[in-house]
Amino acid sequence: MHTQHTDEAEPSVSDISGWLAAIRERRATIGIIGLGYVGLPLALTTAKAGFKVLGFDINLTYVDQLNRGESYIQHISSDHVAEALARKRLEATTDFERLDEPDAILICVPTPLTKHREPDLSFVESSARMIARRLRPGQLIVLESTTYPGTTAEVLKPIFEATGLTSGTDFFLAFSPEREDPGNPAFSTSTIPKVVGGDGPAALALADALYSQLVVQTVPVSSAATAEAVKLTENIFRAVNIALVNELKVVYAAMGIDVWEVIDAAKTKPFGFMPFYPGPGLGGHCIPIDPFYLTWKAREYDITTRFIELAGEINTRMPYHVVDRLAEAVDQTGRAFSGSRILIVGIAYKKNVGDMRESPSLKLIELIEARGAQVDYFDPYIPVIPVTREHAGLAGRCSVDLNAATLAAYDAVLVATDHDTVDYRLIADHARVVVDTRNVFQRAGIHSDRIAKA
Repeated sequence: MHTQHTDEAEPSVSDISGWLAAIRERRATIGIIGLGYVGLPLALTTAKAGFKVLGFDINLTYVDQLNRGESYIQHISSDHVAEALARKRLEATTDFERLDEPDAILICVPTPLTKHREPDLSFVESSARMIARRLRPGQLIVLESTTYPGTTAEVLKPIFEATGLTSGTDFFLAFSPEREDPGNPAFSTSTIPKVVGGDGPAALALADALYSQLVVQTVPVSSAATAEAVKLTENIFRAVNIALVNELKVVYAAMGIDVWEVIDAAKTKPFGFMPFYPGPGLGGHCIPIDPFYLTWKAREYDITTRFIELAGEINTRMPYHVVDRLAEAVDQTGRAFSGSRILIVGIAYKKNVGDMRESPSLKLIELIEARGAQVDYFDPYIPVIPVTREHAGLAGRCSVDLNAATLAAYDAVLVATDHDTVDYRLIADHARVVVDTRNVFQRAGIHSDRIAKA
């Protein structure tokens, strides 16, 4: 894959046959920038497929752990890391000067929001500039980070072409959105179809050939912008439907109707309905953030995305609704909410993972303490709250032990994340009041007058 093209015309698939053969024969070296919840599973999948993988990350601790054969992500086994190392298919480094070594570079870095809810592409742009310093003819670069339509062509391409090399002739540029679902035992990186869009037919052919070696199915689309739009559409779909059931939860609760019972009955319809479930607020790296990438980009075209923004408002208000319900439950015991002691069960954004990015539990803690109550938490997956961008003041707090004596010491228990390993019967038996945001007690067949839903 080191052949340089001198012809200025867009190369055909036959022109890149040597590069395609290197991919199909697993002779290509694959670089992955960002070894987090997306990059590490992708690196292990790529190594397992037979490629040599060079992983890049700015976190020296992560790099050292990987090179020792250790995983730092709970749902990823260290055995898988050790196996890739033993077969000499995986190496991690903080030396970005080595970016000229891989034949293909996959970018898996965060794309958060600024405080003004605008796209923060600083990680993507810094990665692109580091690649540009070492960019050589023949390299394939694929962005996997979720972003607005046009990022690949409008942000990455100019950075790379400023080197004097031309996209589609000298190097190849594509977008293929990640579809990771941490902790989901039903799907892994290799079993989830992969959407691929390229900057030209040659880039699409190369990216499609690469991912075809890694995943069960590729879904080629007409452009990188289309692939970028696919990812946003998937996450906006979830955000809007979760907002709908969150709003229905509030309305039905006022009517004395259980929204979870309604949804369970509605989903028996074999067509025209897909169940979504309410919660204490949105969390994770995608759904709370990605819709705002499209709303921001839409302003360039003088379009207001009212539907998406309304969904965002509803979901953002959910922690406030939960705290109101919690205060009501405590008040009904004769205790004042101000001065009460609250135990939150579950600090992760979803069950059975140690991932707390954008977790609504962090907002819940701040809202509860702003009303004068004291908050502790229990989470078997997160023993200590790490530093976060939005909730730095909570860093360092530690999970308490969950036992009968601990539970009895609190005025109320708020279940924010429904980890399967939690003893909910213990909570029901010993907590003074329980507020359940996940319907976990009903699903477990546990009933008590002390359990309220929110």
